Amino acid sequence: MKKDVCIIYFLILSVSNSFCQDITQNITGSVMDNVSNEPLPNANIIIKKSSPSIGTVSNKNGQFILRNIPVGTISLRISYIGYQSLDLDNLSLRPGKEMVITARLEEMAFSGEEVVITVKTDKSKTRNTMTTVSSRGFTVEETQRYAGSRNDIARMASNFAGVQVESDARNDIIIRGNSPSGLLWKLEGVDIPNPNHYGAFGTTGGPVSILNNNQLDNSDFLTGAFPSEFGNALSGVFDLTMRNGNTNNYEFLGQIGFNGFELGAEGPVFKEKSSSFMVNYRLSTLEAFVAMGVDFGTGVAVPKYQDVTYKFSLPSTKAGKFIFCGIGGKSHIMLENEASDTTQQSMFFGKGYNALNMTDQLVLGMNHIFQVNEKSYTRLNIAYTYHDFITKTDSVDPVSNELIPDYRNFFKENKIHASFFYKKKVNSRNNFKVGISGDFYFHEFIDSVFKEDYNQFVTLTNYSGESSLFQPYFSWQFKPGENLLINMGLHYQYYTFNSSSNFEPRLGIQWSFGSGNSISFGYGLHSQTLPVTIYNKQTVISPGQYQSNNKNLEMLKSHHLILSYDNRFNEFIRFKTEIYYQHIFDAAICSGSKNSYSILNQGADFYIPAPDSLGSSGTGNNYGIEFTLEHFLNKGMYLLGTLSLFESKYTGSDGIYRNTAFNGNFIANLLFGKEFELSKDKSNKKKKHYMGFDIKINWTGGHRHSPIDTSRVQNHGLPAYIESEAFELQYPNYFRTDLKVFLKSFGRKSNIEFIIDIQNLFDTQNIYNEAYNKEYKKVYYNYQMGRLIIPQFKIEF
Repeated sequence: MKKDVCIIYFLILSVSNSFCQDITQNITGSVMDNVSNEPLPNANIIIKKSSPSIGTVSNKNGQFILRNIPVGTISLRISYIGYQSLDLDNLSLRPGKEMVITARLEEMAFSGEEVVITVKTDKSKTRNTMTTVSSRGFTVEETQRYAGSRNDIARMASNFAGVQVESDARNDIIIRGNSPSGLLWKLEGVDIPNPNHYGAFGTTGGPVSILNNNQLDNSDFLTGAFPSEFGNALSGVFDLTMRNGNTNNYEFLGQIGFNGFELGAEGPVFKEKSSSFMVNYRLSTLEAFVAMGVDFGTGVAVPKYQDVTYKFSLPSTKAGKFIFCGIGGKSHIMLENEASDTTQQSMFFGKGYNALNMTDQLVLGMNHIFQVNEKSYTRLNIAYTYHDFITKTDSVDPVSNELIPDYRNFFKENKIHASFFYKKKVNSRNNFKVGISGDFYFHEFIDSVFKEDYNQFVTLTNYSGESSLFQPYFSWQFKPGENLLINMGLHYQYYTFNSSSNFEPRLGIQWSFGSGNSISFGYGLHSQTLPVTIYNKQTVISPGQYQSNNKNLEMLKSHHLILSYDNRFNEFIRFKTEIYYQHIFDAAICSGSKNSYSILNQGADFYIPAPDSLGSSGTGNNYGIEFTLEHFLNKGMYLLGTLSLFESKYTGSDGIYRNTAFNGNFIANLLFGKEFELSKDKSNKKKKHYMGFDIKINWTGGHRHSPIDTSRVQNHGLPAYIESEAFELQYPNYFRTDLKVFLKSFGRKSNIEFIIDIQNLFDTQNIYNEAYNKEYKKVYYNYQMGRLIIPQFKIEF
């Protein structure tokens, strides 16, 4: 193994050194007011600790360029009179890609003589200025840096306090004990469907993300009491933005790893007009990992998928700026009946069945940004989204291997999205934002099951219809002084499908004191529509006759209360703790019988099962405390430690106060990373080689589950459970260590990176679920992924 690593390293050095000259790169970007979006001309941009000093100023459009900067780790300071300075430290400047900076400066709320005050940037702050608590900004570098993330932003976010993924095989985000269905995905201001391959309706996760982290910009992740512009979500929000392509030169990317084989290109559309394009295509490479013996829990079946991401940013004119962007993905898998050995079964499907699953997703969007004046601007978003989910299952005769029809479904959603907001800075103390969004849905849901009594398929659901969701909102930010910030707003939600609606007040207060200390409070009332498949669940009275009992279900609602304390010891070390309480009401539970069912336990699978007679009288409570200690990246080193202690409870129609399926009680993460420069000869500027590692340790409470009733089996060979003891059992605690080692080499015009990501380093056996084999009359465990070694190669030029 050591010999192989040396050979790989030698090849990287040989490729990069073959065309080495002095290695430099450009830094471009823009500087603007973080509220009004107005460009800031004559802002100062300097490279810190440069000797002699290197710097420039922004032009009348707020744009700047620093040319021929030596590659490596650099730090920038961006300042403007009357604004807080922005320090961007430990940025990685690479020869194969120009660095593009969008600097948003905050005006200081004070009266009197103008002075320049330098304030160290809080690297945890969000892009959205209206957030107060339970919010975190993250960079694309973090999705690439953290061990175990697989270049997936959802898995990356599981390192933050109060967050975990559902399993090794899926990236569903469980936030503070909430169902993953409570998460909202937004991309460039548009609410998008589940952005994962094999993503079912009503779920927000899947095995592989369609979102490509190579194309994303710095974004926000919110976990409670979010501002009034965000609606139709209960647990959290991913507010994602895509970066712009290079406006000066054409650049290309090639990468191969766990998520697929990727090719990317970007560059100017019209040179010298600040326009750009960016496009990336990815094709699944999991066949290669299966050939190496990697077990994805799908037996011998191989997941196959492909996706594309693009963005075109056109130059600003008097008519405003236009942006066109989108993502699309196709996925397919065929799960076939396997040997009768209990260890050979797919963890996702019962024995004795063949199952075909296909999904297609598409998001096409257009944004128009218009600068009304130096104090205000508007943004219009128009988008089209498409999502389908197709399943076909057949049972397999154990003797003749004959296929017997079993189940068919075709679920399809077309959506047209339109949103608009107007944002105005009244003065340095006051600004507001008012907007509205409308989603227009066109649904088609058809599924059927084969009945031997009739010797034909009997339709379970046959719905085709239209509905709309309207969400107007208003936000106001008030700064009484430099140390006090108040965010308040109101959100309204109206769903035409059943005329349900809800008014939602929001409030956030932050008081800063001492040196780097702050206390924050947040409150919000939030609501969310249920998965459309649940509203349209039908009761079959007789073949061809149906009754819809779930149509008039209320929106799911919750109160969020959060208190936060934040201490910045210095510009790189931060400690934060939050306590929270969330009361959930109007949850869907059974109305025709007394049992433990609740919608609060659904959303972490490939489908959302539900009874056909539900009411909206269920409740739930999530409460806990979180701790975060973070050393931001500095001189090649970072540290992140989080601890969450929580309870997640609910009540079903039987009136019993129980653990939810997601009540693991605790989550602990420890991450550490370090990068070393191998070429120490400062006089030789032609060679830049780096080596480093990242390690992650994750320890969480085991998943809750119900005891299996061995006297009966459900359809598809899935086990039945003892209803009266729902979620009383808990699997052993989950423990996993991930290690990533990397080599980077910078040439004159390119950078090459080779990564070995070892997930579950010590091959710890963590239980995925419990299953029952009726042939052997035996209960056994399916286990999560064992040790997984993922190589990745990336070149930018």
